[in-house]
Amino acid sequence: MKKVLTIIAMALCVMSLPGCDSTSTTPEQAPVYDMSGFAKGADVSWLTEMEDEGYSFYSSDGVQTECLHLLRDMGLNAVRLRVWVNPSEGWNAKGDVLAKAYRASQLGFRIMVDFHYSDTWADPGTQDPPAQWATYDLGQMKEAVAAHTTEVLTSLKEKGINVEWVQVGNETRTGMLWPVGKVSDNADSFAQLVNSGYSAVKSVYPDTKVIVHVDSGNDSGISQWLFDALKSSGGKWDVIGLSLYPEDDSYSTMVSDCLANMKSLASRYSCEVMVCEVGMDYDSQNASKCISSLYEGARQIDACLGVFYWEPECYGGWKDYRKGAFTDDGRPSGALDCFMD
Repeated sequence: MKKVLTIIAMALCVMSLPGCDSTSTTPEQAPVYDMSGFAKGADVSWLTEMEDEGYSFYSSDGVQTECLHLLRDMGLNAVRLRVWVNPSEGWNAKGDVLAKAYRASQLGFRIMVDFHYSDTWADPGTQDPPAQWATYDLGQMKEAVAAHTTEVLTSLKEKGINVEWVQVGNETRTGMLWPVGKVSDNADSFAQLVNSGYSAVKSVYPDTKVIVHVDSGNDSGISQWLFDALKSSGGKWDVIGLSLYPEDDSYSTMVSDCLANMKSLASRYSCEVMVCEVGMDYDSQNASKCISSLYEGARQIDACLGVFYWEPECYGGWKDYRKGAFTDDGRPSGALDCFMD
């Protein structure tokens, strides 16, 4: 109940006031930060849940600082937020997303919205439809995708929040909304679902760029298989998004392969590309070198729009996730120092 009430309170604050005490900023603050050009981003979808559990965040010299302010001071200029349809505890539902997006927009951050089209995690191994959609056929599923996408984005637009990028599905190498949209069984159905989301995005934000996102960004075979299938079925996208999670003993090769893959994809499909997720163990001796080499290499690719770190604010064993960019005492680890260029 505490979590639900927290989410409701945040949503009501966004809906009823120009700003909230914990998230407000003055207009004079924004111009001193680079909030344009190459996207230096982070997925911060866990932020409100962490705050609800009592987590605090600190600058490198130990000063307690609100997380989004801290990330902005670290050089980041964009945030990514995942959306679940009807999550059991409310986190990542429309109201929670609206609260985080409002806070970020007040600080000048650019916004990416990541639709999972599920009540929980969607990835290559799990693309379960929301419980309420479980029996839908293709036609009903397309309508549901369009309605959900439109509803969430409209709620953001009505609060004056600009959304620069939207992911239609999350890590959809194997498709989404199984079994209806499973690529290996019916690539055409997957393409129709993607197009339903694509059209819904454009109906609310005509200039927003739509991303189709795949994992294993260093594996060109995976990427080309999916996008060849999508293209041949008439699928639409503006940007190809990739995930990359290197390890200590392979980071150099994985980064090199990912950069080569981005160049190849941009040329093959005449579209833009970006890294929507990257992460490495916070205490890895190579974390800083890995992120720096990916970031610097990506900036040299004309078609690449940016790099987003996945949940850098995580620390102290949160959800057993160790690839955040903060140390166990809640301070930046240095993994994102390259974003301060």
